[in-house]
Amino acid sequence: MTKAEIVAEIAEKTGIEKITVQAAVEAFMKSVKNNISQGNNVYLRGFGSFIVKKRAQKKGRNISKNTTIVIPEHFIPAFKPAKTFSDKVKKSVKS
Repeated sequence: MTKAEIVAEIAEKTGIEKITVQAAVEAFMKSVKNNISQGNNVYLRGFGSFIVKKRAQKKGRNISKNTTIVIPEHFIPAFKPAKTFSDKVKKSVKS
């Protein structure tokens, strides 16, 4: 499902114009990105959490030059679904 499909579905279910829904979705995503980039976690009860994870420093290999490099510690964004969300997916999705 794409962002455009999400906007269309929300507009259809709520009766709000697509332009307004798109602005709201864009504002939501911008808010999440800004908070995550500042190191703040975003919690959506019943849906999940957008969190900042710390990756420790580690050694890596540059295979083209056959050398060892040090990858410094860094932070990455991650999503952790809520238990109710995970349980719903487990029960409904069939492979």
